[in-house]
Amino acid sequence: MIDREAYCREIEAFLCRKNDGHLIRIVGPAFERVMGWADQGIPVRVAEAGIDRYFQRYYRKGPRRRPVRVEFCEADVLDAFDEWRRAVGVSVVAADPEGGPMVEEPAAVPARPRRSLKSHLDSVMARLTVLRGSDKLRGAHDEALDRAIRALEPLRQAAAQARGNERQAVLDGLEAVGVELVRAITEAAPEAERARLAAEAARELEPFRARMPADAYREATNAAVARLVRQQYGLPEFSF
Repeated sequence: MIDREAYCREIEAFLCRKNDGHLIRIVGPAFERVMGWADQGIPVRVAEAGIDRYFQRYYRKGPRRRPVRVEFCEADVLDAFDEWRRAVGVSVVAADPEGGPMVEEPAAVPARPRRSLKSHLDSVMARLTVLRGSDKLRGAHDEALDRAIRALEPLRQAAAQARGNERQAVLDGLEAVGVELVRAITEAAPEAERARLAAEAARELEPFRARMPADAYREATNAAVARLVRQQYGLPEFSF
């Protein structure tokens, strides 16, 4: 169960850091809004990622004129939560239309991507190439990155003209490359790092655990760990 007061303090501290130390107290309606995030089970790190998205847009507009309040970030927080739910495969809980018991609602189907499959593959390969030449992974996973880049090249060549079953084969291959890369990086991580990732994934899923069958919870945990690995090491999103 989420500690609501601790949750609010963490969000407030994060907002303070993003506002260059300017403290914006989360009280009144803002407090109720953040408590709503906690009640929905939005993990703190996911909420922070949503807040960070708002700040990124704000920075792009030029010099900031005033501190950002948490209310301005809600749409980005909810978007980040939707993406997280799709990534780990959990449902959202809501009251039925007649005010009855809380019921499970499936995660929304993501909107159809606007860019082409080939463009997506180009982007994934470019990101992996940048990682290969950087110190982000400290050279420890160069072989895994090389394997992924080599495996993606024939998929990229086939993507432009692929239709029907051929296109699905490209999508399946892309997903498999991403799963294998995350697996290799996770297995090569120190035991303490793997334990930390598993603990963080468990904290994220705690609000949903009681409603999930054992198999679904296990799959969601694996997906949450994979998401954390991608986030920590700056890996691209392979799914299209």
